[in-house]
Amino acid sequence: MIWREARREDVPAVVALLANDFLGQGREQSDMDGYLAAFDAMAEEGANHLIVGEEDGAVVATYQITFISGLSISAARRAQVEGVRVSDTMRGRGLGRAMFDDAEARARAAGCRLMQLTMNAQRTESRKFYEALGYEPSHVGFKKPLA
Repeated sequence: MIWREARREDVPAVVALLANDFLGQGREQSDMDGYLAAFDAMAEEGANHLIVGEEDGAVVATYQITFISGLSISAARRAQVEGVRVSDTMRGRGLGRAMFDDAEARARAAGCRLMQLTMNAQRTESRKFYEALGYEPSHVGFKKPLA
């Protein structure tokens, strides 16, 4: 498994991973224009990275990591992880753990002292996985659509 920065041509494979679960299948779209524009914007931001796991030339896993500077917690820089997905054909092989090893290494290299992530409350298996990695459900998150 190779963990690397995504390239623009990886976007359709990443979107397919995002759409390949019970939540994503109803919210992702087939038109790539918006996704490609978002990828370009992420690349311009500098601290926002889309990472893919590649095996035998195929994208089989992905996550997004964003490095955030702030004043709270003694000005701790933090890494926010989102969009965590592993292909359903590759689950159970330790890729999730390897993915978070990669994410944590990237966060440390970027000077982060804290990793954080959010998870949809319906993903009960994901919660068990994150807790097994040492993540604590320390906060309650809120979202509000801005239409």
